[in-house]
Amino acid sequence: MQPDFDKGVYQKRRARFAAAMRAGIAIVPTAPERTRNRDAHYPYRFDSYFYYLTGFREPEAVAVIVAGEQPRSILFCRDKNPEREIWDGFRHGPDAAREAFGFDEAHALTQLDALLPELIADREALYCHLGADAAWDGRVTGWVNRVRSQARSGIMAPAAIRDAHALLDEMRLIKGPEELAVMRRAAGITAGAHRRAMRAARPGRSEFEIEAELVHEFRRHGAQAPAYTPIVAGGERACVLHYIQNDGVLKDGELLLIDAGCELDGYAADVTRTFPVNGRFSAPQREVYDLVLAAQAAAIAEVKPGNPWDAPHRAAVNVLAQGMIDLKLLSGSVAEVVGTEAYKKFYMHRTGHWLGLDVHDAGDYMRDKQWRALAPGMVLTVEPGCYIRPGAGVPERFAGIGVRIEDDVAVTPAGVEVLTRDAPKNAADIEACMSARDG
Repeated sequence: MQPDFDKGVYQKRRARFAAAMRAGIAIVPTAPERTRNRDAHYPYRFDSYFYYLTGFREPEAVAVIVAGEQPRSILFCRDKNPEREIWDGFRHGPDAAREAFGFDEAHALTQLDALLPELIADREALYCHLGADAAWDGRVTGWVNRVRSQARSGIMAPAAIRDAHALLDEMRLIKGPEELAVMRRAAGITAGAHRRAMRAARPGRSEFEIEAELVHEFRRHGAQAPAYTPIVAGGERACVLHYIQNDGVLKDGELLLIDAGCELDGYAADVTRTFPVNGRFSAPQREVYDLVLAAQAAAIAEVKPGNPWDAPHRAAVNVLAQGMIDLKLLSGSVAEVVGTEAYKKFYMHRTGHWLGLDVHDAGDYMRDKQWRALAPGMVLTVEPGCYIRPGAGVPERFAGIGVRIEDDVAVTPAGVEVLTRDAPKNAADIEACMSARDG
């Protein structure tokens, strides 16, 4: 448990969730441990929905939230086991977990199959999430069928099974002040890692060496892990959107695109910077870079309460389209380039996504077939790019240039807060940062 843990935050979330359900019962499991190979496991990471409601990080746990006039929350977790703690580390056990995490009840996980049918009996609705794990789906179905088998005794199974994630997505979309505080810290750590990478890059170094610099900076400032596999892509490899091999050698005269963010106490940062390996932009690199930077500035200017979700994307696309025409990458008018989607030859992704406990965080982008309006507390990325793969019709001086610039931004009542502003992104600031390199 982190030193500044506040169980009241999670108790309030469970109460809000229960109120949103109105009636019924919700079952929210954490993520299972996964075998990597033979008897080795992947590093454990809790389920985001479960963690959002509980703050509990141990595996093998289930939260049950009962709605109604007297709502209550119940945790099922591993028993206290001193012998297993010698091998695997500390376990709270039900009694300590109930107190530490503010649950009304806590039971050993071994009691789950016995108690769940009793808990869901005579509830009008069951909230869970089906389809992600066949084994879990089978257990839920088994509990419901056990209750159904008692129908002649007057015990009724839930008449409706609803998706718990639908309610939780809406809750998670608006970040509370405690979440924003963690995300600011994650953004600061990530910005520092990008500065370190800029100072470490030079011709002859390998991409994985720069990746190691990033991860070192994440961990030394307390982040638990990268939020996703870092992209460290030199030269033409920057035109591969999800390049993660990170085994190339950096060359003089090329750009290096880094898309990397840390995870801190469950919350992700997601930042991309593109900079010259030798510390100085060439004229063609600077032209493409400044175009993407202008597109990002136009997009960020559209992040404000009341604007539709796609307003930043439309602003970025219009700037990019004009720039692609000016650079002779495309021909025609801006309206034609946008209308025919010709720009997608060089910019094929959207300009952002929600950010939070997941890198691509929870929350719908449209409601009633309309882009939803931005509101204070939402956090999103803004990440336009331009990827000029060598090929027919591409001016030689631009061939192989790939640029993406990405920041994490929070919608505020006054407009926007750029959480990752400390990562240099103006060309002059990048060159100044890189001039401080050692050796």
